[in-house]
Amino acid sequence: MASLLVFFQLAGAIALLLFGLGLVRDGVTDAFGMRLRMAMGKGAGTGPRAFLSGVITTLGLQSSTATALLTASFVERRMIDARMAQVLLLGANIGTALTAVMVSAGVEALAPLLLFLGYVLGRRGTALCSGLGRALIGIGLMLVSLVLLEQATLPLRQSQAVAAFLPLLDGAWPVALLFAALIAVMCSSSLAAVLLVASLVLPAGLTVVLVLGANLGGAVPAVLATAQLGAAARRVTLGNLVVRATGCVLALPLAGVAGTALAALPLPSGGLAVEAHLAFNLALAALASPLAGPLGRLLQRLVPDDDDAGAEPGPAWLDDSALATPLLALTGASREVLAVGDSVQRMLTQTRLAFRENDTAPLAEVAQIETRVDRRQQEIKTYLSRLGAAASEDDRRRSITILDYVINLEHVGDIIDKGLAPAVRMKVGLGLRFSDPGYAELDTLFVATQENLRLAQTVFLSRDRDMARRLMEIKVEIRNLERQSAKKHLIRLREGHPASRETSSLHLDMLRDLKRINAHLVSVAHPILDEEGLLIESRLRSG
Repeated sequence: MASLLVFFQLAGAIALLLFGLGLVRDGVTDAFGMRLRMAMGKGAGTGPRAFLSGVITTLGLQSSTATALLTASFVERRMIDARMAQVLLLGANIGTALTAVMVSAGVEALAPLLLFLGYVLGRRGTALCSGLGRALIGIGLMLVSLVLLEQATLPLRQSQAVAAFLPLLDGAWPVALLFAALIAVMCSSSLAAVLLVASLVLPAGLTVVLVLGANLGGAVPAVLATAQLGAAARRVTLGNLVVRATGCVLALPLAGVAGTALAALPLPSGGLAVEAHLAFNLALAALASPLAGPLGRLLQRLVPDDDDAGAEPGPAWLDDSALATPLLALTGASREVLAVGDSVQRMLTQTRLAFRENDTAPLAEVAQIETRVDRRQQEIKTYLSRLGAAASEDDRRRSITILDYVINLEHVGDIIDKGLAPAVRMKVGLGLRFSDPGYAELDTLFVATQENLRLAQTVFLSRDRDMARRLMEIKVEIRNLERQSAKKHLIRLREGHPASRETSSLHLDMLRDLKRINAHLVSVAHPILDEEGLLIESRLRSG
């Protein structure tokens, strides 16, 4: 009975830790999700910036798995180079290790204050305050969970059975490594596994081995989560697993020496497990960063590109036999519209790639996709116009919402094909070079637009009111970005910057086009918020 009680106490402490991690991740995503993704997309241009982006993103999300999945999605959309993605994930591993250092730094006394501040902020109406409140509550619960974890493992540390078992485990390091990896996979968190190891009193060498296992297991959930995605996304998470596994193989024979050396260092941290976690990931980053290029080529051979990559499917969801059943027909049309949105996303991705690489080759695909988008938009409009007489008033309203969104997507495609793409061709053809600040401003707006399109797709599919409201809030952020960039550009013109003078027309045209694209994307939120009575007829102030 006593052993069962210890098990439940331990399980409850780990569950609270994982719940706190989830609250921090969700809170930070709600408060800074758009800015965080924009920072990742912009910050992966060079090795050091990619590494720093991984560290900062993981410190915010409190999960290297979340960072890995986000990075994989960026690589799949060609927003981040595959080689830089591996460097970014090395930084993410450091971010997890730093999180362990901060959480285990003996600040449990701050938990009540963090919980109180989190509750107060959470009562505020804004997304920023609400997200920060949840994040603070999550950190507070994590600190509470560490106290519970220490209390739950006290009987284990005093148990004679455990004292007899540990020497057996200490004599079978490969088994111990796999055991810790399994715990990390079950928790979907290397951080939780490391903190569990830190709560136990173990031999130095065994502690290091278990930490290695936690790092190995922490890379597995991301691999499983991307198993059904494209080859580019799978290569990112598999590469992270290969790097960690190689590091574990190389470090395993040295675990005893490393454990003794780390234990002798006067480091003010949460214990040997936390120190070993940080030291291993620092060493791994130093050794693996220069090999990111060869690793990428190896992964290209191991996971070749999909045979149908870049293929544009026909209208797979417009089933004529479903027209007599409005619900089926509208569902099929909605899925077809999402596919159109994915095609427009591809157009935007290729245009940004051409802009960044100063190469017009990716723009050839943009014109081809635009033709298909026009055709499929017309097919959807024709299909919905044939909706059966059995359609109710709600069905007709849903049909109008679908038509509005696909028409807006078609307009976005036109802006990309007839506005952004020609501007990029002119930039490349005339050999024009934007000023560094001007380029950074445009690229930031490109990334924000790509993320806005993803959110618009989600809002269209889910019809979630909170996400629709967030999309409207992002519209204001986009407008502010556009205005600030225009003002800064004019200041550079007045100051006589040659690059700004040569690219002035292009800069302002691209700003205008990206702003117009975002206006079309945000329109998907209007009917959702209008149904809730959250929209006003005019933006004019009364009086």
